[in-house]
Amino acid sequence: METTSSTNEHTGRGTMWELERNLDQPMDAEAGRLRNMYREKTYPTLVLLQLAFQSLGVVFGDLGTSPLYVFYNIFPREIEDTEQVIGALSLIIYSLTLIPLVKYVFIVLRANDNGQGGTFALYSLLCRHAKINTIPNQHRTDEDLTTYSRHIYDEKSLAAKIKRWLEGHQFRKNAILILVLFGTCMAVGDGILTPAISVLSATGGIQVEEPKMRNDVVVIVSVVILIGLFSMQHFGTDKVSWLFAPIVFVWYILIGILGAVNISKYDQSVLKAFNPIYVYRYFKRGKTSWASLGGIMLSITGTEALFADLSYFPVQAIQIAFTVVVFPCLLLQYTGQAAYIAQNRSSVVHAFYYSLPDSVRWPSFIVATAAAVVASQATISMTYSIIKQALALGCFPRVRIIHTSKKYLGQIYSPDINWILLIFCIAVTAGFKNQSQIANAYGTAVIMVMLVTTFLMVPIMLLVWRSHWSLVVLFTALSLVVEIPYFSAVVRKIDQGGWVPLVFAVAFLIIMYIWHYGTLKRYEFEMHSKVSMAWILGLGPSLGLVRVPGMGLVYTELASGVPHIFSHFITNLPAIHSTLVFVCVKYLPVYTVPPDERFLVKRIGPKNFHMFRCVARYGYKDIHKKDDDFEQMLFNSLMLFVRLESMMEEYTDSDEYSTRELNQAGNANPRINGINASSNMDLSYTSHDSIIQVQSPNHTGNSQAMSSGQTYQTVGDEIAFLNACREAGVVHILGNTIIRARRDSGFLKKFAINYMYAFLRKICRENSVIFNVPHESLLNVGQVFYV
Repeated sequence: METTSSTNEHTGRGTMWELERNLDQPMDAEAGRLRNMYREKTYPTLVLLQLAFQSLGVVFGDLGTSPLYVFYNIFPREIEDTEQVIGALSLIIYSLTLIPLVKYVFIVLRANDNGQGGTFALYSLLCRHAKINTIPNQHRTDEDLTTYSRHIYDEKSLAAKIKRWLEGHQFRKNAILILVLFGTCMAVGDGILTPAISVLSATGGIQVEEPKMRNDVVVIVSVVILIGLFSMQHFGTDKVSWLFAPIVFVWYILIGILGAVNISKYDQSVLKAFNPIYVYRYFKRGKTSWASLGGIMLSITGTEALFADLSYFPVQAIQIAFTVVVFPCLLLQYTGQAAYIAQNRSSVVHAFYYSLPDSVRWPSFIVATAAAVVASQATISMTYSIIKQALALGCFPRVRIIHTSKKYLGQIYSPDINWILLIFCIAVTAGFKNQSQIANAYGTAVIMVMLVTTFLMVPIMLLVWRSHWSLVVLFTALSLVVEIPYFSAVVRKIDQGGWVPLVFAVAFLIIMYIWHYGTLKRYEFEMHSKVSMAWILGLGPSLGLVRVPGMGLVYTELASGVPHIFSHFITNLPAIHSTLVFVCVKYLPVYTVPPDERFLVKRIGPKNFHMFRCVARYGYKDIHKKDDDFEQMLFNSLMLFVRLESMMEEYTDSDEYSTRELNQAGNANPRINGINASSNMDLSYTSHDSIIQVQSPNHTGNSQAMSSGQTYQTVGDEIAFLNACREAGVVHILGNTIIRARRDSGFLKKFAINYMYAFLRKICRENSVIFNVPHESLLNVGQVFYV
């Protein structure tokens, strides 16, 4: 391949700096605000009711199975009198009212990120309204996305002051990140403990009919059920929810009816528990009542899944299911069970089964076991969701994520996480064998997640909702009045099983923080060592190498500039492809990026360098699916850019083009070479054709390099050249930057970077797998960087 270099007439440092800036700007001009703003999807009434029914099988199973073990954990010893039972019931009633109903269903669910829930959804909202993202890979053009909704504040407002305070110090940004990671880790611990306690409590009903049965048999049955549950996850939430929803619906109707029957049959005086004065009288009993709060709190376990599982179903569907079915049935069951216990104080162990008529005990056991299996589904689905969010924001090692529904984007499955959860669930079930200790561990995980949600809601209400400070104080005070006493109760039981979720949380927190730290250091290295455009221009159109036929896709984390890995590549190899595309795949703190806004394309340098940049933007719910041809989508975006570039040259002499000008040009000439010019994709650019001209490719379609001083005759010539390059072969060049701790680093840093981070990178999935890159067209380029 023959190449000729051209000499720039301009000299001087200032001129060269201006040239580099013009040739390699960030993607300002490429991204414009679309006129059709994103709107949350609305559902017809019939579809909404259908989704509400399905949500029973995914979201509410955990709450529904709590009556199996709550009263036993409240009264592990003897009960003094009926008023003690009424006081505990009163606490259950008002805990269910204040936390799940008021706080979550009517307030926290509104803090969703375009239908997404969980701690990372709250974090993404904050990252859009304040610059607290610790990985600075965002650019102001990302704010033009239709899903990137945020507010602009008056400089003197309270929200603006809080925003500046959060952005003012790196310590505050890290503190928020650690808070989010801790809440996420506790939620993962919840996902491990929920299946264990739900299934073990349900199968314990066998001992009611067979008192001589050993506890080991119950544990074995529980383990078999758990294996079956996790083996079904690959079918997807949509299919699983249709299977599980009828079971949970029958379960709620069953416990509601049985509760009503027990109220009329045993002791109607328990209805006095709806009077909150009995809460006060219950606490007057002393330390015993305070210690029992850990058991009472189990009545609201599963509440955190309401928010975290929000991605699977719309807010209205969850609100309908909770207020119409879940809440009234739970109140009836707890009240009925309390009525039975008031008359049979010695039967508090397995009180649910003992309160059943003999004729329905075995059918109820079967339904209860099935419901317990379903209860586990809520937290399993929640774990998949939050792990995917953490992965997208650079806080978790790469694992495989699979879409399980073509209709609902949020329904996902992770085989890696699924089998890890199964192993830990079996270990907890077989290790403890006692639901009381598992309940203590369970309570610790649940209350920690609730506290994290409360603290994150404070900046959300101030920055996102712009609520009055008095409403924020009221919400926080009411939440903490309920949650702090529960927290103090579970802390006292850390040595009785409560240490388990703390161990899980610390382990996952270390993994997530080390992975995030390593990712941040790798990005900083890329930023600080990117290649100067002046150096690229000095190489000439051939880049100092032989330009061979083909197209090279160079993957980088940089949205602007040429990565250091490229200089490492061209200094060690004698040839480079005729066309180079620097591909940056980055995740933004948004739910999703619409496909027509996903790719931003820009030309790097003069035309005869045949170098482009493509930024592929994804939200934390977007997934690289196998049936998506990423390479084809990228190539189509490149073709469209070239056509629009030519169109803009025809209709204006300005160097920069806005979305409005692009649309006006499209209206003047609606179609250019078969491509709709009024496409929603904004691919404006900066033109520098006068610097170096390029020769059109010959008509035989080879990929020979163009000599300077000549231009393409038509846009079709460049299109033909690019097509010829692609037909000659596409190679995916992935940079493999390995970070190591310096020799003078401390022991902890060396251990974290050289061993922990290196081990995580070794066992996690490669980028090539995530991007679905064919192995035969993959080229890895490695380099070592010391931090």
